[in-house]
Amino acid sequence: MIWHLVAAAFAGLGAAGVALLLRFLSGKRLPRWIVPVCAGLGMLAYQINYEYAWYGYKKQQLPESAQVISTEKSRMPWRPWTYLYPLTTAFSVVDRENLVASRTDGERLVEFILYRFERAYRDLLTHQAYLMNCTTREMVPLAGESRQPDTARLRRLERDAPLFQALCADD
Repeated sequence: MIWHLVAAAFAGLGAAGVALLLRFLSGKRLPRWIVPVCAGLGMLAYQINYEYAWYGYKKQQLPESAQVISTEKSRMPWRPWTYLYPLTTAFSVVDRENLVASRTDGERLVEFILYRFERAYRDLLTHQAYLMNCTTREMVPLAGESRQPDTARLRRLERDAPLFQALCADD
């Protein structure tokens, strides 16, 4: 967090320096207030760039076997530009290399971990183990160290759901 504050300050100083140079080159015809306005705009531009680059940066850090299943985009009143271009604030990932596939009673079962990345003050990473029945398209979370199915939270996925396609497309 401290490095982002330092980077924002330097972006502001750089933009103020450009405004000061423009004011000097114009023979001081530009008003004095242009310098602090450009400093503020420079800091704002840095922050906007950082926020929009978060998803790409996090996605780049994932292994090649990871597949993004879903993204969440948000619009925020205190960031009016997000109404034009919504900001990606969270995404879910499945690591295809760590899938455990098995067959029981002729049905294909896939055990996997669903990772969720969320942009917050500090980036949040949560994960949950699941069991997917590819035949019935039912998914159930596995609870605790013993990985017992939590049948109360069973859900059925659509055939065209990205998660189902990522896990069961081989069928």
